[in-house]
Order: sequence, then C-alpha cells, then structure tokens
Amino acid sequence: MALVFQYGSNMSVARLNSDDRLAGDAKVVCVATTIEPFELVFSVWSKSNNCAAADLLPSNAGRTVYGVLYEIPDFLLSRDTVKEKGRKSLDAIEGEGTNYVRAMINVVTNDGVIVRATTYVVKNRQANLKTSAAYVSHILAGLHEHNVPAEYCQYVQSKIIENNGELRDALPVLSPDA
Repeated sequence: MALVFQYGSNMSVARLNSDDRLAGDAKVVCVATTIEPFELVFSVWSKSNNCAAADLLPSNAGRTVYGVLYEIPDFLLSRDTVKEKGRKSLDAIEGEGTNYVRAMINVVTNDGVIVRATTYVVKNRQANLKTSAAYVSHILAGLHEHNVPAEYCQYVQSKIIENNGELRDALPVLSPDA
C-alpha cells in the first residue's frame, strides 16, 4: 500500500472513491499536515474540472497545509500497473506527467508521527487562472468531513477568494469557532 497525501479536491473521500476514480479502494489513514511551509494556490488548468486546480507552492512565508493521508493499493498508482479494464490510476486522475508530477513529502499525522508520503504538485505553474465553485466545493467538503480546524478552513476560503473573488458569495460562512 502507498501512503498518499491529498490536499485538494481529493480530500473528499466521496470524490476520490467515486466509481470514476478509485472506486472505494482509497482508505483514509488520518488527517496530516505538511512539515515544510507552503501556500495553497490554484496554478494549473484542469480540463476535467474546467477550472484552475489546487497546488502546493513552497514558500518561506507560507504555512503548513492540511490534507488527508490515504492508503492506496500500489497497483492503482501508476497507469502502467492498472491492469483491470475500466480502472483509473491515481496518476491518470491527477494528470501526472502533464499537469502534475508525483513527489515525496514529509507530513505529520494527527498523532504526531512523521511519515513520508506521495503527493502531486503542479508541473508547470500558470498565473491568472480561476478556480470554480464546483471544484472548491470538493475541497471544502473534504475539510468539513475530516474536521479540519476552522482556522485552516478560513485560510482555504481566503485563498479561494484571492484566486476568484466572484466565489465570495458562493462559499459557506464560517464562524471563527466553526
């Protein structure tokens, strides 16, 4: 089994485990945070989502980023190892090689254990791309589903609005102690 850190729309278990993605084979391990500081940005165009998708941008001025640590069967990682007809690999879902590249990252689990996990970061970042309400709804659903602290949820909402101010009224109102 591979440990995979998902920080964007695939934090939503329903999305990642949908029939057209990993069909229930991704198992949640726990919530985790990056050790290194990053900024959450929307810097790659996703054809399948028809909007800008999430990325981790290394930044000394950044912060730790929350995500979900999943166990995913090794054979579902690479396009080369998925043999079952009709199944998608995580590489195919993420657009590995075109939009994203696989990377290794150290994260801290909610129990304080440091683990090395696979994640996906944007291959060629672009500026001035806008995300969509439909796409970010998966990110927000994943944050809510995994009880990520309200302070981080507010950070994510601020990054969404920074990217696409038209979404301000489409996002749920969060109280500081939500």
